[in-house]
Amino acid sequence: MSYADELDPSDSVLAFYATDLRRKREMAGMTQRALAQQALMAPSLLNKIEAAKRLPSEDLSKVADRLFGTDDHFIRLWPLTIKYAYPKWFRPYVELEASATKIRSFEAQVVPGLLQTEEYARAVLSAGRPDVDKVEELVVGRLDRQRIFARKNRPELWTVLDESVIRRSMGSVDMMRGQLEALLSAAQTPKNVLQIMPYSAGCHAGVGGPFSALNLDEGRDVVYVDGFLQGQILAEQEHIETAAHTYDLLRAEALSPNQSIDLIVDALKELRP
Repeated sequence: MSYADELDPSDSVLAFYATDLRRKREMAGMTQRALAQQALMAPSLLNKIEAAKRLPSEDLSKVADRLFGTDDHFIRLWPLTIKYAYPKWFRPYVELEASATKIRSFEAQVVPGLLQTEEYARAVLSAGRPDVDKVEELVVGRLDRQRIFARKNRPELWTVLDESVIRRSMGSVDMMRGQLEALLSAAQTPKNVLQIMPYSAGCHAGVGGPFSALNLDEGRDVVYVDGFLQGQILAEQEHIETAAHTYDLLRAEALSPNQSIDLIVDALKELRP
């Protein structure tokens, strides 16, 4: 008996999706290989999806609805499975982020996930991760977080980046150029404020490390602090006040939004042949 045979669809949305996909496929008299071919994926990957060991893709969901005549059943289930792309400890933060009215973040090494391009995210997440399938799941999850900016009531985004973020190459020249161009676009978007902490600032208020502060529509605001193995969500008032004070100092020490745009443009020029 395979793991898929032992799946309980009531365990999670992911398990429900997996068992329902397998049931519909078998009812249609279709083999895994045939469905995988239609979805342009390896049969081994589909086997893992039907065992709830890998996340389904949006394309697979569309193909399944078309082949099995299920209207938008799988495509509606798909977004609910995305949370399984995140580590368990990170899922609560993603849910809080989705309900935030204002997000303030400071990053010292990489572009924040909410502003990453697909290629940049893949390069960052691939570091030290030999499992290609898992990397792709993480990329999907990271990009899905960016859907909050498509909402009518999208949150304000305030971002301070250390200059090293735009200077450090995280992959190919073309990939880094695309990421810097995306930052420029974000910096010029209403409800976004992007500032760069220049090398010339020397020691600054963010030397303690990256963090994000969320203003929520309901309930107490929270602070998220990155760690080596996992991050931590803080909701104590003293931590919220400390984060707010630190962020005010960072904004005061960083370049203005217009000066920051000029610095990103300079970094882009250095990447041109």
